[in-house]
This record gives sequence, C-alpha cells and structure tokens, in this order.
Amino acid sequence: MDDVLRRGWRQFAAFSPGPAKDVRVFFAPGRVNLIGEHIDYNGGHVLPAALKEGTWVFARSRSDRMARFASFNYPKVVVAAIDGLTYRTEDDYANYPKGVVWAALCDQMPFAGADFLFVGNLPSRAGLSSSASIEMATALAVAALSGSAPSRLQLVKLAQWAENAFVGVNCGIMDQFAVGLGEAGHALLLNTATLDYEPVPFQTGDYRLVIVNTNKQRGLADSKYNERRAECEAVLAIVRDRMPAVRHLAELSADEWERCANDVESPAGQRRGRHVVTENKRVIDAAAALRAGRLPAFGELMNQSHLSLRDDYEVTGIELDTLVQAAWDVPGCIGARMTGAGFGGCTVNLVHADALVRFRDEVNRRYRDATGLTAAFYVSEIGAGAREVTEEARA
Repeated sequence: MDDVLRRGWRQFAAFSPGPAKDVRVFFAPGRVNLIGEHIDYNGGHVLPAALKEGTWVFARSRSDRMARFASFNYPKVVVAAIDGLTYRTEDDYANYPKGVVWAALCDQMPFAGADFLFVGNLPSRAGLSSSASIEMATALAVAALSGSAPSRLQLVKLAQWAENAFVGVNCGIMDQFAVGLGEAGHALLLNTATLDYEPVPFQTGDYRLVIVNTNKQRGLADSKYNERRAECEAVLAIVRDRMPAVRHLAELSADEWERCANDVESPAGQRRGRHVVTENKRVIDAAAALRAGRLPAFGELMNQSHLSLRDDYEVTGIELDTLVQAAWDVPGCIGARMTGAGFGGCTVNLVHADALVRFRDEVNRRYRDATGLTAAFYVSEIGAGAREVTEEARA
C-alpha cells in the first residue's frame, strides 16, 4: 500500500500541480462475494465482504465546472465539462467516475469540478468489483469536495444508479453496498429486497481465503449479464400470474417454486428460476454455518453454488470451471466457486494454510494445460469499507 500511495502522490503532483494541502485522498475496497451470485437483482440474500485491496482516488477541487480523470492503469487523461456528461466508449474506465459525477449533479449536489487520479491494486474486470470500488471512491470524493454530507447508504444508491443509468449495466446493489458498508473481519448478510443487513464474523482458523483470477478479460456491460437479468424478469412475470403478491423470484420457497416451475415453458427459464431459489437458500444456510463455526459446511455450500451457476445459470465457462474443478481435487481445499458476474473473472476458495503452495502449483498447472492461460493467486483478507484516508496517506 505504501508504494501505491507514494506513486499516487508523485503522479498527482505532475497531473494536477498545486499545494499538497489542497489534495484529499479516498479509498474504496474491492469486494468478494462469498456466496449468493446473480440474486441481488432478484431480491435475494447475498454474502459479500470487502477486501483490503481496492482503489484510492486523489482529488483536488476545481471551480470551472470541469472534471479531469487520470489513472495508473490507462495512459489517456479524460477531460469533460461536468454539465452535459455523456457515456463515451473511448473513455473506458472514466465512464464510471463520470457517471457518479452525473448522478451527484442530478441529485442536486453542489459540485463544481475536480481533478481525479485513480490508483489501486485490484485486477480490472476480474469480478472483484473494481467498477464499484471506483464508483464509491468517487462518490465519497464528490460529496466531500462539494461540502455535502449524504449518508453512506445514499452514496451506495447513487453509485448503483450511476452504473445502471449512465454506464448501462443493470447491476443490483450488492457490489456498491459491500464496498461502501463493509466491516473488517466480517461478511455482510444482505437482504437485497429490503437492504436489511447483518455483519457475520468470517473466522476461518487455519484456512485462508484465496482468490484466483482467470486472467480472461471480460467487460460486464457487454457480457450476458443483462440477458440473464431479462430472463429472470420474464420468469417473475409468469410466477406473478399465479402468485400476484410475489415481488421478487428469491422470495419463493423451494415448494412454491416447484408449484410455479411448470408454468415456465422455457427450459432455460426453469433453470434460471431454480438457481435463484436454491442459491438464496444456500446463502442463508452459509451465514448460519459461519455463525456456528462450521467451516466445512460453508465450503460445501460454496461447491453447490458453483454447480448451480454452471448448470442452471450457465455463467461459468471453461476457465472458471477448470479452476474450480482443479481446486476441488487438491487436498486441503474445502470450498471453491466462481465469484462475480462470471464469463471469466475470479474464483474464491477456502484452502488450508499448509496446502497453499500445493494448491497454487497444481491448480495453475491444470489451468494452463487446459486453457493456455496463467492464473493469478491472491491470499486475501476481509477489510473495511470506503472511507477518507487523507491523513493516513500523508503519513
């Protein structure tokens, strides 16, 4: 982290010359979803956690209603008038903070412009919510620089709205919620229909949380994410013909779904609905297993989740399936599943500390043999949510 911040100060001084005392720094973590995939937009329960890795944004106010965006990872500086912001494909990552500025102005936040520099240690487009991390860091910066004091939940909703309405990805609220409200050492059991949530201690003893990146790049906006959401909405419309009071697919119990499933003529629709209902139940059971310290039971629920995402929701693919199958075959790994939207990205694994080297070597060998790609391995920890870190960054 110290190296990231030192580089950030140097690059920001070159990008936006001026007194260092006028610069403020904000941090938003990435997130890993431990279990509960593709059900946040179906009104289900999810169990994400904030990571210690994330995005820092260095920001300095402007008064000319202009915004400038720079990043460690992209050579292009994006400059835009904040009045009349539009999505531009060529602006790449900058569309996410542009969207937040746009949403803040729509929300009547008195923001007059700023220079923003983004630095971080999250792999891009890997299913760890680098986009939500950028959005929440920007939202904190825009609110602070404009002298506003919205609640953290208001900023979470604003960041989600930016991604939905400006970027064009119909994501649910899970990513921004976990990034904005995460607690160190805890997962968040979140009811996405009501936004009620409970911190659940994530104590793994001798086991480590290992994130494995497929290094297969995929853009969420142009994946099948929106297609899956539309399929679920079509299934919900059929269910509501029988049960008008149902607002979300994840409200259904297994018995209720069985009574409705035959009304869904599409075999794909039946599979999508089955995943939503069973995954919601797995999340609730997984939180109970963590509370009781039953880590093997939690790991088995992770495994079942991946099978459902592979067979019923069909969002895995050869890269993710190869990583997960290889992980299952390594002694000392008690749970493995894809995490994030799928179609590439990452897996999340629970691996005994004594098996970490063997896990990395065997999984990477099998993955390289099957795909020609080399995976990246991160032994990660659960961190806290988004916050201002100006004083910490100056130290």
